Amino acid sequence: MLIQESLYPSINENIALIQRIFPGDSTIKFRKFQHPSVKSFSGCLIHIEGMVSTETLSNYILRPILRFQITEETHEIPYMQLLMEGIIEVSELRLLDDLDGILNELLYGNTVLLLEGDAQALIVGTQGWQSRSVSEPGTEKSVLGPREGFTESLIINLSLIRRRVKSPDLKFEFLDIGKTTNTTVCLCYVEGAVSRKILQDLTQRLERLEIDALLDSGQLQEMIRDHTLTPFETVGNTERPDALAGKILEGRIALLVDGSPFVLTVPFLFVEYFQVSEDYYSNYLFGSFNRIMRFLGEYLAVPAIYVSLVTYNQEMMPTPLLLSISAARQSVPLPTVAECFVMLIVFEILREAGTRIPNSIGQAVSIVGALVLGQAAVDARVVSAPMVIVVGITGITTLLNVKMKAASITTRFILLVLSSFMGLYGYMFGMIGLVIHLMSLRSFGVPYMLTVGSFKESDIRDTVIRLPWWGVKVGAPLAQAKRRIRKVRR
Repeated sequence: MLIQESLYPSINENIALIQRIFPGDSTIKFRKFQHPSVKSFSGCLIHIEGMVSTETLSNYILRPILRFQITEETHEIPYMQLLMEGIIEVSELRLLDDLDGILNELLYGNTVLLLEGDAQALIVGTQGWQSRSVSEPGTEKSVLGPREGFTESLIINLSLIRRRVKSPDLKFEFLDIGKTTNTTVCLCYVEGAVSRKILQDLTQRLERLEIDALLDSGQLQEMIRDHTLTPFETVGNTERPDALAGKILEGRIALLVDGSPFVLTVPFLFVEYFQVSEDYYSNYLFGSFNRIMRFLGEYLAVPAIYVSLVTYNQEMMPTPLLLSISAARQSVPLPTVAECFVMLIVFEILREAGTRIPNSIGQAVSIVGALVLGQAAVDARVVSAPMVIVVGITGITTLLNVKMKAASITTRFILLVLSSFMGLYGYMFGMIGLVIHLMSLRSFGVPYMLTVGSFKESDIRDTVIRLPWWGVKVGAPLAQAKRRIRKVRR
């Protein structure tokens, strides 16, 4: 919002000015007041209904003003100075004469106080809108560890981070994005751990953004990413304050968007897909085992391997298993590849339906789709029983890593197509191409596959496995990234 106009000394003119800016908006409230003993002490409180604390407005602003007694000592002091120094009982006070800034504060839930004969406005912090309470995040549940999750309130989210990183090195930088929405975005990092080159690059990308409305961090995640034609994310996100605290201590930068519970983190490495908070709170052997299961479940690519073996490479299967599959496929009209495609698409339809419909019937739909339709399809000889097993395993392994859903679906369909043409050779060529693609990605200048494939103890201590806490150093991966960036710059 950019308005080339200033306030007037007259309250009535200022009220008319704001009414012209917000024509017909009944949520803009004007509360005029007149001091009972001093006729020249009059003004107006302007706020937006539903965004301010009415208790603060009544008990700590309006009541002290009307009950204040003007004495000979205070008679010569300007009224605006009196309000700031001895009358209003609110800690957040500041003067503004810029109309554009005044309107931004009004829209953000603060109260604007105007006095007759003064062309300045006093901004009083009275934000009091309703917000969701802190609760366990729905997408990153954990058996062990904290149960707190970020909310849509930026101030609450910042406090959750402050409680975990009690250090003066924790820095917050604010900027507004969106020509219409003026959404507040906060950069959070730890001074000394962060790479200045990455911080400068991120700041420049944010400043170059030209967008009318920023409503969620997902929009920002797409606009600042390095590679736009890959299903793999190069900007991370999390709902857990404890996970975010660990990331910024390692040298990453967090991006908090007002109105969004998902906090972005950069740079984002490939191994972060498979790291969850519970790995660090449970026994390191159990945490390492779970992490290995996520890796195997993600890239086992069961449908592609099954199609390769059944269609092209039957000699690599045990004879009893091959005969059992052949017997199950008798009278099935569709070829194996088409059967697999249809079943995967049906599974994705059921998954999306279970996600979008209300929770009260979501589980019922999933059960009906998985059991009733699957059994009916096998009995009707539309699909074979082994294919139902393969697709079921595929669906379960997808749920091991929900954040990688888009990349999983894309890569599995590509590997399935290649396997349908060239069998296991196609599967191997697809995996080689996938590795080459991942190796070519960068996240804010940091190699996407940093530490992957390395045999150094310092590189693998928190990748596929997690070493005990006495063997883990905070910041090791990103510290190495900073050294690599310096080498490239030289």
